[in-house]
Amino acid sequence: MPKSTALTDLFSTRIPLIQAPMAGAQGSQLALAVCAAGGMGSLPAAMLSPDALKAELQVLRAQARGPWNVNFFCHTPPVPDAAAEMRWRDALRPFYEEAGIDPVHVPSGAGRSPFSHAWADTVEPFAPPVVSFHFGLPAPDLLARVKSWGSQVLSSATTVEEALWLQAQGVDAVIAQGLEAGGHRGMFLGRELGTQLGTFALLPQVVQAVKVPVIAAGGIADAAGVRAAMTLGAAGVQVGTAYLCCPEAATSALHRAALMSPAARHTELTCLFSGRPARGIVNRLMRELGAMNPAAPAFPLASAAVAPLRTHFEALGRTDCSPLWSGQNASACRAVPAADITAALAAGFD
Repeated sequence: MPKSTALTDLFSTRIPLIQAPMAGAQGSQLALAVCAAGGMGSLPAAMLSPDALKAELQVLRAQARGPWNVNFFCHTPPVPDAAAEMRWRDALRPFYEEAGIDPVHVPSGAGRSPFSHAWADTVEPFAPPVVSFHFGLPAPDLLARVKSWGSQVLSSATTVEEALWLQAQGVDAVIAQGLEAGGHRGMFLGRELGTQLGTFALLPQVVQAVKVPVIAAGGIADAAGVRAAMTLGAAGVQVGTAYLCCPEAATSALHRAALMSPAARHTELTCLFSGRPARGIVNRLMRELGAMNPAAPAFPLASAAVAPLRTHFEALGRTDCSPLWSGQNASACRAVPAADITAALAAGFD
């Protein structure tokens, strides 16, 4: 039986483990499976429509065995820039020509919207046990509204300064997101990648700096990694990549194959698929354009121009232009139920 920690006390879970919200690769089914296994499942809302979010929340409220988390982005939407969009499409031109796509007819758009009062209107009737945020926190009035539901609030910090800022705003716990983590960096106080630390360098510094519970995230894929995080003062862990090949995940067949191949040993931070640094398995687009190409427009505007290229190449069975999100440690990715992954991780808390 896993030992009680500040995290199990805070959330009333049996295991101090959170399944990381992974937009585009999961829905409520993965969250339900992790909840049933004793951890806390998460639902990523960043890419859902209001109707889709409502439907998923209905499922979670009706079926979740234990507390669950719904996650939102908190970015500031950029002002569309026609010249920047043109530069980006020009950089992608060789790919458009190969695919036979006229970029003039490729629609632009954001594809992701930040948490707002409109989103809160959808969520409020469900009063989620936990609401987590990425890229900081919403405005104070919105944050107060979330807290008024009785929801616990989490957010990601990638530096000590971000952790201290989050604590000052009243979060209930901080997720210390190390550089190894897959998907988008949660950085929000600065843009310099040189400030980003590995999990086991960041974690003890955040633990020392803040009074709220700290959740370790990034590169943790097995019981040994869990033990290391707990030894360094974590109150619990957040794990994402290890769950991507579970049958309850919505990860595509091509993405699953990449995660369970030697290619997963080589990941990089890239802005090509959204406009913000995010870690994924290196593919052709990243190799040929450079993973952090300055032509990519501000988050989340880069995604629209790449979307038809992803569709084209995936139809050919290729991942040339697909965002293959993965942390640096995909060694635990297996086609086994999420309960098995959760049990294996839980052994690290004994």
